[in-house]
Amino acid sequence: MSHAPLSPSTILIASDHAGFELKEMLEAELRRMGYDVDDLGPETEASVDYADYAHPLAQRISDGRATRGILMCGTGLGMSYTANRYPNVRAAVAWTPEIAALAREHNDANVLVLPARFVGVAEGRQILQAWLDTPFAGGRHTRRVEKIERTTHSHEEIG
Repeated sequence: MSHAPLSPSTILIASDHAGFELKEMLEAELRRMGYDVDDLGPETEASVDYADYAHPLAQRISDGRATRGILMCGTGLGMSYTANRYPNVRAAVAWTPEIAALAREHNDANVLVLPARFVGVAEGRQILQAWLDTPFAGGRHTRRVEKIERTTHSHEEIG
């Protein structure tokens, strides 16, 4: 298995069974837009456990082998819980284009998580487009994002 970084134009994508149909549609959309897509599965709509697909995607983002990823499950929550356990992963559940844009602009979200049971294909495309088009604002947000990676702190330090 190669650990070489992927091209910045490569986007990882994965889902569970609930997100499978949306994953397939968004993967086709990304390819149409000129992105390389690394589909981490699943390959069918058969029932699977979301963590089995979130872990490999988050690990690659965390290791720096990829810079962006998209995850889908029924609510988006299970995928986000799993992905956000990895250093340097900021997985944001977005159900509107505005939330996706703010997740990028303010939080430098590098993983978009879609709640497939609550977002249709047209909405999913709009959310994806907002996430892709919005740059990280930097500035005061950089300091805030850097604080996410703090692994130990006391209550006094937070003040």
